[in-house]
Amino acid sequence: MSDLTDLTIAEAREHLAQKKISAVELAKAYQSRMVGHKDFNAYIIETPEIALAAAKVSDEKIAKGKAGIMEGIPIAVKDLFCTRGVLSTACSGILAGFKPPYESTVTANIFGAGAVMLGKTNMDEFAMGSANLNSFYGAVKNPWKRKKDNKDLVPGGSSGGSAAAVAARICAGALGSDTGGSIRQPASFTGTVGIKPTYGRCSRWGMIAFASSLDQAGSIARTVQDAAIMLEAISGFDEKDSTSAEMQTPKFEKALAVKDVKGLKIGIPKEYHSERLDPEIKKLWESGADWLKKQGAEIVDISLPHSKYALPVYYIIAPAEASSNLARYDGVRYGLRIVESADSLDEMYMKTRGEGFGPEVKRRIMMGTYVLSAGYYDAYYRQAQKVRKLIIRDFDEAFKKVDVILTPTTPSAAFALDEKPTDPVEMYLNDIFTVPVNLAGIPAISVPAGLSKDGLPLGLQLIGKMWDEETLFRVGGVLETAADFKTRAL
Repeated sequence: MSDLTDLTIAEAREHLAQKKISAVELAKAYQSRMVGHKDFNAYIIETPEIALAAAKVSDEKIAKGKAGIMEGIPIAVKDLFCTRGVLSTACSGILAGFKPPYESTVTANIFGAGAVMLGKTNMDEFAMGSANLNSFYGAVKNPWKRKKDNKDLVPGGSSGGSAAAVAARICAGALGSDTGGSIRQPASFTGTVGIKPTYGRCSRWGMIAFASSLDQAGSIARTVQDAAIMLEAISGFDEKDSTSAEMQTPKFEKALAVKDVKGLKIGIPKEYHSERLDPEIKKLWESGADWLKKQGAEIVDISLPHSKYALPVYYIIAPAEASSNLARYDGVRYGLRIVESADSLDEMYMKTRGEGFGPEVKRRIMMGTYVLSAGYYDAYYRQAQKVRKLIIRDFDEAFKKVDVILTPTTPSAAFALDEKPTDPVEMYLNDIFTVPVNLAGIPAISVPAGLSKDGLPLGLQLIGKMWDEETLFRVGGVLETAADFKTRAL
């Protein structure tokens, strides 16, 4: 039965359609494997009863010929998405015990397409982190190990639990969210595929907000095809979300039918040759360009001159929006409430927020409050918004010359849990190649493309034009075939 967990989403869907297996058998196979891999701490809560009940419904729908595109496929859901009646905390102590009476649009969409929820995955608290070390439920461990030692490695963040679960084959695919690289960076660290779609492609209603102008739902899977299937399932207009785009969802999977990149122009931004870039990743980046060139693409040097300002801009705008969004957690309406020894309402607020939020969340709230305060708003926040427009303009100009941009996903491979930089800014630099995409609101995908000398996965990032995920999947499929990445964590 364990062999069933080796099937990709596309393969499992075919097996289910041909009645070779049942959805209940598939769900039980994953549940059995989950028992043996709890040490990764990928899940904060498992939902076996919900999974088996949904699998039974899927078997009935398949028998009647009414299967959805994700029918019977066992998935994991990042704890950032509200799930009706199931613990939804964004891995923060301040939301301890919160079980929403409603369903997020993204989860409603994927469950409507037939997916089966195995449980909720661990993450950095309120999606604030690049290593999944900031969770109320403890750190997630990457299923991969280095050749040189047996140290536990980080899976990346903030969707580290989702990425680790996919890499460990304790789910077929997982939902994630991406505010500054939180899908693509962990995908790179775990040898999985991560897609961050265009801002507005997926509804944010029912997602626990971090930074509203940057957050976007997406998927983590084992293959480009699987990521395309999942993205199609979760996309679509939602009138409950004012930032949701009223446009039809393409058949993303069909984009993979084109097996070449002839006639496409691939941009290589000179500014991404960072001094922090590991020589191994630079070599892999060059190999990626060669692979696409051999498949008929034209490689074009481009410039994104304001990308060097992306990190400081992001770490002004994102904390500013976070300080506003997280003001609602006051201990009054839901979640944690500290009333002992509180002599006033203000003191209850302070004690609740002081105990409920972790150190990184507090740091970003303080940063955000500072840049929005009187006397500093114009100097920091307004200036950051102006530079953000310049970053968007750089991408607009680049896409007049090229169809897709190729870059590394991360400046290094995964590091050990005990190698966390003591300087928070050093940790923030993990997102140097991913953050510009979120500021511009455009889509990007990370595809596993090679291994480091220590045997760890390395990813390459493809950045696309707004609303053109189809070309990303097409190029991603060709890159995946050329890289021929077959190594697995377990």
